[in-house]
Amino acid sequence: MTNQEMLQHVDHTQLKAFATWEDIQKLCEEAMEYNTASVCIPPCYIKRVHDMYGGRINICTVVGFPLGYSVTESKIVETELALKDGANEIDMVVNISDVKNGDYEAVENEIAALKKVVGDKVLKVIIETCYLTEEEKIAMCRAVTEAGADYIKTSTGFGTAGATLEDIRLFKEYIGPNVKIKAAGGVRTAEDLENFLKEGCDRIGTSSAISIVCGKDSNMGY
Repeated sequence: MTNQEMLQHVDHTQLKAFATWEDIQKLCEEAMEYNTASVCIPPCYIKRVHDMYGGRINICTVVGFPLGYSVTESKIVETELALKDGANEIDMVVNISDVKNGDYEAVENEIAALKKVVGDKVLKVIIETCYLTEEEKIAMCRAVTEAGADYIKTSTGFGTAGATLEDIRLFKEYIGPNVKIKAAGGVRTAEDLENFLKEGCDRIGTSSAISIVCGKDSNMGY
């Protein structure tokens, strides 16, 4: 797999709480130069990025991030505003408390509600694997599938651990045929990147891909 082929699967990410406009511009310029799949940015920067770069860049953002326990109505409003401002892809965090309480129906209903808002744009569902048992991960695979989301995503990058190859293999066994996989959190080497893609991930969320693949200095973190 060539460097360019790998970078085409990367959501080039900057989600730190103290991300500056200079950081976001750097991210966008790199994304265009290296043809990454998207930039994943905080909601407050969507309109500014869209106004500056327009259709030259695919904008991804996050909803209910990073803890997931905001109410569904709040996530719907976040999603509507993000799409209005110019986002094409939404990475939502499930209500992890609902998952831990075994209320999988509530989780599925929330995902479906956001997918209804997103429509033909892309919805990725972050289940935050580091907090879940295998049984809960399997239940989330089913909820994401039944709710009609486009991707299941491992992690926010802000939890106690990130993506593992074991979780990707588990996802492949239990997701439906129309659900793709995004790995995020802890992808820090070229070997990590290639291994996750070879294992079946369609997207990788990281800020490190360009630096690790191309040797370009980057200190944005994820």
